[in-house]
Amino acid sequence: MKAWLRWLKNRFGVGAPRVAVTAHVPWYMRWMVMLGVGAAIVGASWATYHFGSEFAGFRKSEIEGEMKRLNELTAKQESELAEARKTLAISESQLKIESATYGDLAKQVKSLAAENAALKDDLAFFQSLLPVPGKDEAVAINRFKLEPDAMPGEYRYRMLLVQGGQRPGDFQGHIQLVINAQQGAQKVVLTLPSEKDAKSQQFQLNFKSFQRVEGTFRVEPGTAVKNIQVRVYQNGARTPKLTQSVNIS
Repeated sequence: MKAWLRWLKNRFGVGAPRVAVTAHVPWYMRWMVMLGVGAAIVGASWATYHFGSEFAGFRKSEIEGEMKRLNELTAKQESELAEARKTLAISESQLKIESATYGDLAKQVKSLAAENAALKDDLAFFQSLLPVPGKDEAVAINRFKLEPDAMPGEYRYRMLLVQGGQRPGDFQGHIQLVINAQQGAQKVVLTLPSEKDAKSQQFQLNFKSFQRVEGTFRVEPGTAVKNIQVRVYQNGARTPKLTQSVNIS
């Protein structure tokens, strides 16, 4: 009896197995539902992709349009860059031409200035050749220059002796240079030519209108030449016909 009651309790009681009751659905309805759900899923997926493409701006037409715009902008910028380079090249060429022209003008100005100075010297020279009233056969020293030479303590001198007058005769004689210098605290006097070189052709004079005289002399290195006295002697005279001093420093 107890066993029978236990069986009834297990069969119909709380611990009895659960039974599911479902309505009978035809198979074609199930397939239609499944197809509908699949279509809904596909539609949702396409809508999601389309919305994402629209939102992100990756539509093909817009991409192609943007690429076309960028290509056109790049081509325009390249054209402007080429034009700018061309303009720069023209400007640089003009600048070089202007610089060369300025350099040529500077050289011309310098050359003209030198020619002008030479013309003034020539004018002074020819003026010195003109007759001087009351001073027939007067001798003068023009264009005296003293410059350091190549060797230390060596100097080169240049001068032009001119004889004026209506009909000057031949002037024959010689010149003498008296050089006053300073070597430290000591004064130095140098006379050229020395006694042994008194007959040197370098110091002999023989001219009618003019004669250029030039030569070199040497002092101890570090000696400062202060003054040069030029004495012009005519043959047969014991006193100089002309004496001229030139201060150097």
